[in-house]
Amino acid sequence: MAGTPRDARIEATDLVFRRESTGFTLRTAAFALGAGASLAVRGPSGCGKSTLLALLSGELVPSEGEVRVLGAPMPADEAGRRAVRGTRIGQVFQTFELVASLNTLQNVLLPLRLHGHLAIDAARLARARDLLARVGLGSDKETRPIHALSHGERQRVAIARALVTEPAVVLADEPTGNLDPRLKRATAELLLAECARAQAALVVATHDESILGMFGGVLTIGGDHAIGGGA
Repeated sequence: MAGTPRDARIEATDLVFRRESTGFTLRTAAFALGAGASLAVRGPSGCGKSTLLALLSGELVPSEGEVRVLGAPMPADEAGRRAVRGTRIGQVFQTFELVASLNTLQNVLLPLRLHGHLAIDAARLARARDLLARVGLGSDKETRPIHALSHGERQRVAIARALVTEPAVVLADEPTGNLDPRLKRATAELLLAECARAQAALVVATHDESILGMFGGVLTIGGDHAIGGGA
């Protein structure tokens, strides 16, 4: 596609998703993000922001158009898409999806355990610990149970976990939701900084207008269509 960065981490070409049972249709303009680039996806509740993230991660299959990760089309089969999610895509979920029975470090290491070919060797263990330190949860908090962490600390665990596999792309769904204004900006800054440092493309779905200016581009979704901003 014209204007695609040479180092493109993720590309979306004229995506269309239809949910026949409800009559919902989502259309997005084409976009491509290179290493360290960022895109905010904005729009009212129910407009399809989370649906777009699911299309980018391969959890949903587009009715039309194509998603490419590191230049390769998203696989047609579920097993192939799951492998891409496990190795190339990091996800920060709106509700964090942390496992209460695991401590802080174990939650960060979870993606490696879920994908057996990513062995937890000394290098990956060191990376997990370094990520925790970088998000302000150093060695004194590694073994803390999740219930002992504040909301903001849990958010930081989720960010570290999304980066532990050294993904090409990080997808974050409302990462600043339910945070006070100071923590909203701090969380967005942390995500942007860590993704830039890891040379990962970042796509954030948000209804938070206060952080839009921090991103390299904005994609506005409304109703049954989406209009791209300067990504």
